[in-house]
Amino acid sequence: MNEQVPLPRTTAALEARRQRTAAKVNQVSAAVAALRREKAPVTAAAVARRAHVSRTFLYENSDARKLLSQATDQAATHGSVAADVTRTGTDTAWRERALNAEDALKAAHAEVRTQRGRIAQLMGHMRDLETEQTTESIDRITAENSNLKQRLRESEHAKRTLEERLQAARSNNRFQDRRIAQLEAQLLETRSTP
Repeated sequence: MNEQVPLPRTTAALEARRQRTAAKVNQVSAAVAALRREKAPVTAAAVARRAHVSRTFLYENSDARKLLSQATDQAATHGSVAADVTRTGTDTAWRERALNAEDALKAAHAEVRTQRGRIAQLMGHMRDLETEQTTESIDRITAENSNLKQRLRESEHAKRTLEERLQAARSNNRFQDRRIAQLEAQLLETRSTP
């Protein structure tokens, strides 16, 4: 009986490979856990990036594939796939637009409050000085009041426009989330069918 005994170098190389593979599987497990803690989407790309492994490793290694499959199945059963897909690279532009719109909306609200405060202050001055006002000063104050009201209307119009843009950006973001979830589901189906 001729039984081949592996050479010591071959045995060492195989053991080193097993250890590297086990370490990568541990990294994948830690990445999945971290993504769950952060309520981030558990996608192949996100796990590969976080675990510093290739996507090929995720699909070829049975343990890594099982971890990824369990995580995505669990996320799907909790209904969080569509809601958690906000951190993928494809909708970063939509998120940036939504954040910019929110910042502009906050600035518009602040401007409206400032203008209202200024109008109230001027109205108080007008009442205080009403008895001493000449026709010129009344005309000047009326013109200034009209200008302030016009600026207030413009600010409110800008605020409405920004709110509409924010709603549109959020709607686009939700659509992108749903589309990404559908594509990931299709990808997992195509990977799981022989």
